[in-house]
Amino acid sequence: MQKKMTTRALVAALALLATSAAWADTQVRYEKPEQFTDLPFSQREREDVLKDLSAHFEKLGQSLPAGQTLKIDVTDIDLAGREEPRLRGASDLRVLNGRADWPRMRLHYVLEQDGKVISSGDASLSDMSYMSRINRYTGDARLRYEKQMIDDWFVQTFGVPAKQARKAAGK
Repeated sequence: MQKKMTTRALVAALALLATSAAWADTQVRYEKPEQFTDLPFSQREREDVLKDLSAHFEKLGQSLPAGQTLKIDVTDIDLAGREEPRLRGASDLRVLNGRADWPRMRLHYVLEQDGKVISSGDASLSDMSYMSRINRYTGDARLRYEKQMIDDWFVQTFGVPAKQARKAAGK
């Protein structure tokens, strides 16, 4: 009985090790986030936004082939809408009007396969029609316009089918 349980545990551990080595890896860095064009005023909310964006990039990266590593250096972020300081209270209020307040992001990316660079470049993401197009994220989803913009860039840049990228992003 003991030998059978030990063998099962060993097989399970090896299976877990084999699958974890096969996953694609995504690393996100933010260069000088204190100088970004537009992030929330509150330090806690700024950190939450950066954590949410990192998690979204990482989820999308899971749709890349095994053995690939995606490194992203975000150099600027301009969130959809504008914070209205006169309307600030316990938490900041972001007002979206659909005019010159569309989401934007600048980044540099490097895609590696087994340690060799297979693709790299600089990207300027922007979605001027963010309020007039269909968004796959629900109305109460945090950073829904930015996530949609990132999804579009990811599909265009890495050729991952939209359905597969959405599934990896949890939608």
